[in-house]
Amino acid sequence: MSEITDQIPSQIQSELATLNFDLDAKIPAKKLDKNLLIATWNIRAFGDVTKKWESEDDDSPKRDFHSIACIVEVIKRFDVIAVQEVKGNIRALRYALKLLGNNYSLILTDVNRGKVGNDERMAYIFDTRRVQLSGLACELVVPEEWQKSVGEEVMKEQFCRAPYAVSFKSNDQTFILVTLHILYGKKSTDRINELKGIANWMAEWANDLNAYHQNLITLGDFNIDKRGDLLNETFIESGLFVPPALQSDEVTRSIFDETKYYDQIAWFQNKKGVNNLSLEYNTGGNYDFMQTCLINRPLTKVQKSWMLSDHYPLWVEFNL
Repeated sequence: MSEITDQIPSQIQSELATLNFDLDAKIPAKKLDKNLLIATWNIRAFGDVTKKWESEDDDSPKRDFHSIACIVEVIKRFDVIAVQEVKGNIRALRYALKLLGNNYSLILTDVNRGKVGNDERMAYIFDTRRVQLSGLACELVVPEEWQKSVGEEVMKEQFCRAPYAVSFKSNDQTFILVTLHILYGKKSTDRINELKGIANWMAEWANDLNAYHQNLITLGDFNIDKRGDLLNETFIESGLFVPPALQSDEVTRSIFDETKYYDQIAWFQNKKGVNNLSLEYNTGGNYDFMQTCLINRPLTKVQKSWMLSDHYPLWVEFNL
């Protein structure tokens, strides 16, 4: 049986070379002590793997070593990446770390239990040459006072998948990332309370002078249907700011529907529109892997979604 540490087949090596050429052109390079690259990626059902370089029709799951190699080449481009939909079975994640090598590390939650938790974990993968943990790791929970309040705009239960906050340090900059995967629900209005809840939670934290640190960035799958809809307005109302580069119609989130606005990277602005960050934002975007990954195999878009993802990774670059 094949192992992920085996010699990569020559045809896959050739494809990975093409993938890296495209990544070079579309994502900024890591520059020592000069920049910081942060990303988020909902990697569809990132759990088990078929231990072959190319899975066959009767294999389950369809995700194979070829898929993992492509995912890893994308992950390598970032200093820290928040990953959603890591499953209870972390075989795919363990194989990805083997390919990434000793310079990369991981911090993640336990499994979110219950039906709405969907057997999911929240994870961060980071390049230890560029980013280190700086002490804080916690899950966000709804305060008891919120649950006792009366009103349609107050959460009365916990987040279905608890947002996960971790603090990092790069060069002399410390920052807290909060990753989340909002409840999808049966209809879009089912997501409003969770969106308001996380936005209010973050706003209070950002305004708290005694907080661990004020460099707060939230990222992940907000399950926002489209630009300008009620969910987006709810998200922005609290002062969370999505950089213009990520608001462009060209920066799509879903491989199936370009109008969806699911994934976000955002932070707070003050009342004067000034970013509440000591980090200096530079640019951002997505990465479309559909034309560079698994391109020599007769796969449908749906099949690719289970091997790679149905979401594109989203990223931002800060100057240090």
